[in-house]
Amino acid sequence: MGINFWSEDDLKLLTDTIAADKESAHFLWNCRESRVVQLCGDVIPEGIGDPFAYLNSSKFVKETSLAAFGMLCARINSFIEDGTEESRIAADFSMRFSEDEDYRMCHMTVVILSDNDKRAVSFFVTMRFFREKHMAERRILDNFTSDKSPEIFARHIKRMMDCNPEREIAFIQFDVERFKIINDAYGEKAGDRLLKYLKDSLTVMCSDEQPFARLTADVFMVVIPFDEESEIIDFIHKLEENIGKSYEGIEFRLVFGVCIVEDRTAQTRTHGDNATLARQSIKGNALNNIGFYNGKLKNDLYHQHYIEDDMTNAILNNEFVMFLQPKYNISTGEIIGAEALARWMHPYKGLIPPNQFVPIFEKNGFILKLDQLMWEKACMKIRAWIDEGIEPVPISVNISREYLNTFDVVGKFNELVEKYRIPIHLLEAEITESYDADNTSDVVRKMKSCGFTMLMDDFGSGFSSLNMLKTTPFDVLKIDRGFLSEFMESERGRKIIAHTISMSRDIGLNIIAEGVETGAQAKFLQSCGCDAAQGFYYSKPIPVEEFDRQLHEKAVEGERKKK
Repeated sequence: MGINFWSEDDLKLLTDTIAADKESAHFLWNCRESRVVQLCGDVIPEGIGDPFAYLNSSKFVKETSLAAFGMLCARINSFIEDGTEESRIAADFSMRFSEDEDYRMCHMTVVILSDNDKRAVSFFVTMRFFREKHMAERRILDNFTSDKSPEIFARHIKRMMDCNPEREIAFIQFDVERFKIINDAYGEKAGDRLLKYLKDSLTVMCSDEQPFARLTADVFMVVIPFDEESEIIDFIHKLEENIGKSYEGIEFRLVFGVCIVEDRTAQTRTHGDNATLARQSIKGNALNNIGFYNGKLKNDLYHQHYIEDDMTNAILNNEFVMFLQPKYNISTGEIIGAEALARWMHPYKGLIPPNQFVPIFEKNGFILKLDQLMWEKACMKIRAWIDEGIEPVPISVNISREYLNTFDVVGKFNELVEKYRIPIHLLEAEITESYDADNTSDVVRKMKSCGFTMLMDDFGSGFSSLNMLKTTPFDVLKIDRGFLSEFMESERGRKIIAHTISMSRDIGLNIIAEGVETGAQAKFLQSCGCDAAQGFYYSKPIPVEEFDRQLHEKAVEGERKKK
């Protein structure tokens, strides 16, 4: 139904009814006839054909709300051109009704009148300034953090759930990926403006049945009713499309976690925590930015908690021990070195394999303490060999990429070499090939200038391997076990391995193949010019005492062959 269907008496009755509301402005807009009937207030002058375009270009909308208001205008235009299932939308903006007023928070409600094809033909618009009570609630919802009691938000959610007893409910939580980097690069004020833009965008995108709030820092949550799970994805994609990927020149990416409510009697906080877990489960995933909560995530969280609860005491109690995996000369069978690997000997849980604690330590930063512990244990072992008159072999230790920007790796290595008085060539360093080639190259160059041997670990595991070879002066290339096993399966793959080895030797790199599991692999590598290997075919990672025994046996065998 459009304005042309309203009689003059109807319009007068409506105008008289709402005229007493001095805090509001009301108007009807027939978009097909470009005609506006102002019912209360003097915000829209006569002769204006598109009131939303007028407000968007006027000084009635505060500059800080213009981005969100522009999003509202885009939605209005889509209703006119493409149609809509919605009958009402609402949003909050900082506005004023005349140029001599101060800006105040205003709640805009737009009732949509559509034709049989669901295309909007008329809009009934109400703009009402917030009263102080509503402003207080809005300030709480804008700023409440998880350590405060979010009664208002919980009350809004309960009201929505009560109004939708037969529908499913989803808690959708999202944050800005690497928001701290944005704050560091652009400043906290720019970061705050981005967060305000996201909050304002939610006021435009979310209906009254979709309560939302800002949680801690850059974390937001929306709760929506739905009938099909595809509606959740549609809502998220629609949100991303309207918000975009940049604001004021700041590029950003949103990461979402979804919890579908299974027990309506559970507390709101529980569903929110589950959405948090789902969001955190896909951090760093370049291909997917939407995670769903399930039972496995809860088990993973429990596992993470007991790992993190025990990790500090584990350092103090010397529960992390060094295992060594021998490196062999393929031709002679001689042990030519070792890689230091951490193992956790828990007093109650027994041996905890590294894949159960290393990824957690990489996320929470504890990996730096573990790495430093392994560096020191490697130096102690080399010193012990020298003191015992045993011919030492180089031990390589891992340097995790997570702290290359924040920790003086070069200084620490030099300190350890001086502390234990060991030849610098006996302590080698392995760094995994990285997407952050520039930063890695800088560390490698500094280490090499001090005399350390540098190994590129996991070559071929999926980053920019060839570019790293071009820009970073490594000494040794370690072929990734996955690269080796996968490419060995075909003639074409074997040629790629052979040419990789040939190319590396041509540019002065030594080669070590990781993950060698069969004699056929060892023989093939030797035929390609690779003389060094490690893997289960030779030896799994073993305790230091076992390594010492093997090192002694190989030395005795070598002496016997010489005689």
